[in-house]
Amino acid sequence: MDTVADLLAPLQEPLFTLLGSPVSWVEVLGFGSGGLCVWLVARQHIANWPIGIANNLFFILLFAGAGLYADAGLQVVYIALALYGWWSWVAGGPRSASGRLPVSRTGVRTWWVLACATAAATAALTVLLDRATDSTVPFWDALTTALSLAATYGQCRKKVESWYLWIAADVVYVPLYAHKGLYLTSLLYLGFMALCVAGLLGWRRELADRTGPAAPVGAAA
Repeated sequence: MDTVADLLAPLQEPLFTLLGSPVSWVEVLGFGSGGLCVWLVARQHIANWPIGIANNLFFILLFAGAGLYADAGLQVVYIALALYGWWSWVAGGPRSASGRLPVSRTGVRTWWVLACATAAATAALTVLLDRATDSTVPFWDALTTALSLAATYGQCRKKVESWYLWIAADVVYVPLYAHKGLYLTSLLYLGFMALCVAGLLGWRRELADRTGPAAPVGAAA
């Protein structure tokens, strides 16, 4: 264990200072890999999944060091979902004319399941973080975790509405990370919001080109 910690220690070393707070190598690497991952998702490029897994590993180190334990644990779940999403984009579901999983809409039943699961996960994680950790932001850490999980599931299935969930999570992430002194990561998530809007518009355009004018949300499962 000490050997692993010694190997990872250089990644935690400050690289420069931003707004009075040190920025580590791991935060810079998380910044770069995270931005590239979201850009690749917006372009529906399969390489987003391995790049995303690398980003998750960097963020485990970063968030655990900042006391954002739910976000650190979330990265482990992200890795599992990334493996599922990678498979889903390659082999899961019907193929479009281009030979890839097509963009689709989220059905009403799925929305209700996601809404209930997100609310329940937020409540449970808030209690857990408040009682079992020294987190100073248990509710906000729990809320962003639950929203991100719901968004990642939608992304795995190429549901266009997953972008709305990502945008909602990013609206909270930006001030949350700034509050914790992770200013570069806060800036990254501000960039994520712009990329999410671009991804949303691109996926909606592809859906409209394939199916015509957007159908009601309940038209798809």
